[in-house]
Amino acid sequence: MEQPSTGVLVLDNAGQVRFAAGLGSDTSVIDAVTALWRRRSVTPLKRLFALDSSEQPLTVATVSTAQGACFLLFQAAQGDELTEFIASVDFSDDILRHFVTNPFEAVTVVDKEGTLRYISPIHEKFFGLRHGEGAGRPVTEVIENTRLQEVVRTGKGEIGQVQEMNGVTRVVTRTPIFDRSRKCVGAIGQVMFKGPESIERLSSELARVRQELAFYKRELSGIRNRAYGLDQIVGNSDVVRRLKEDIIRVAPLDVPVLLVGESGTGKELVAHAIHLLSSRNDKPLVLVNAAAMPANLVESELFGYEGGAFTGADKKGRKGKFELADTGSLFLDEIGDMPLEMQVKLLRVLQDGTFERVGGDRAKHSDFRLISASNRNFDSMIKEKTFRLDLFYRISAVTLRLPPLRERLDDIPSLAEKFLTDFARRHGVPKKSVSPEVVRHLQTRAWPGNVRQLQHAIERATIFSDGEWLSVESFEGVATDSTSVLSVEHAAMTTAPLANGDVRSAKEKVESDLILEAMERHKGNKKRVAEVLGMSRSYLYKRLKELNMA
Repeated sequence: MEQPSTGVLVLDNAGQVRFAAGLGSDTSVIDAVTALWRRRSVTPLKRLFALDSSEQPLTVATVSTAQGACFLLFQAAQGDELTEFIASVDFSDDILRHFVTNPFEAVTVVDKEGTLRYISPIHEKFFGLRHGEGAGRPVTEVIENTRLQEVVRTGKGEIGQVQEMNGVTRVVTRTPIFDRSRKCVGAIGQVMFKGPESIERLSSELARVRQELAFYKRELSGIRNRAYGLDQIVGNSDVVRRLKEDIIRVAPLDVPVLLVGESGTGKELVAHAIHLLSSRNDKPLVLVNAAAMPANLVESELFGYEGGAFTGADKKGRKGKFELADTGSLFLDEIGDMPLEMQVKLLRVLQDGTFERVGGDRAKHSDFRLISASNRNFDSMIKEKTFRLDLFYRISAVTLRLPPLRERLDDIPSLAEKFLTDFARRHGVPKKSVSPEVVRHLQTRAWPGNVRQLQHAIERATIFSDGEWLSVESFEGVATDSTSVLSVEHAAMTTAPLANGDVRSAKEKVESDLILEAMERHKGNKKRVAEVLGMSRSYLYKRLKELNMA
């Protein structure tokens, strides 16, 4: 005889059986339920609980009255998730109550015929229904513009749908409900948002988060790109290939390296490549720009200082660049602009690695590999006694010359491609391209600011040009304007007679003329002039000071 899977048990307040049927007639079930009922004053009985003391786990629903209680019994299949949930969580009925009454998670339930079986009190109030008034009616008669009946029919859920009800807009979700045999037995509806404006706010917040994520990705990409390896030195011209070969030879040797070359030729790129190919590549590369540091702060920046060493000093003191570079590398850019008094102190550090912080009396030691760089003429500076010969010997165990862009014009196509790719990735925009005509045009231009100036010119042209291709017209008014390589060479040749035919003086004269012309054209806007000429502002300020225009 088949065992029943449901049952009813009715007990009075004293715990006496008043009615039993099905599973409710089982003596073990009666004993277990009666024991719980009689202890209700000590442990309140839940409206829904699991009875696992019998041979077969049961789910029990309790309906209490003034005279007693009616227990509805349901046999659970082995491993039934609902029974397990009810048995494991002693406040399971509170959780279920939350889901059927909470304004933002309350459900409306229809059966497989599209008949409304349950509607939460909050929704009854919204539709102006008395409690229980909507139950048993077709859902389409109760809820305006509902599609729950279609979800039951198709078995396909609908998420984030806009629904007009009683003159207001709500964003809803409709979910089909399946039994264990995967047969659709009904559907539930829930309100996700009060209206499209809530989605707009969520979308705005999501867009903001995505923008921040994109920004940090770009920043991370930038940080990764600062791990300048040889692959970041773009170009296949003979001079660039020789430079890369020299870097590979020099990098493993733990000797000082001096990088010389014009402004914008990529000295920092080379410094990073040397560091990454050295045995110190797992340690930091500390960057110092001697030209950018105020003269009164150079010493504290390099040597660090003790707490209270001077007005405004951090109470805890601060490590200097020498300490930070310990066991790593120190890149000292624009070393030719370092004041003479600091050159003496730097020489002492390079001799034995010891120094003292500003305001301190304890000797400290730092072991770093020095990589220096300058666009100055050291022969002239040494003759003029603005740079110490003994320091020059110390920093120039190996000297690498970086070629200017005019000596590597064949690299312009590769450089342009890299700049366009980096710009598109950094700003999240489609990548533009340059035609052979544009490349030929760029190869005829003068680039006193070298690769940096070329990069600025291409990025500016990218910003202000329409379409997928940059044209020659895109570069009008940027870079060196109408100045060409030939005109620069002509200017150098037609400059006033120079002492001993000094080529450096000729180059400085051309550079000065370009700076003066750009200052006049851009009405003294130094930031704009630096961008147009492709030079750092610190270098521009230094040149303006030499020209008495600071």
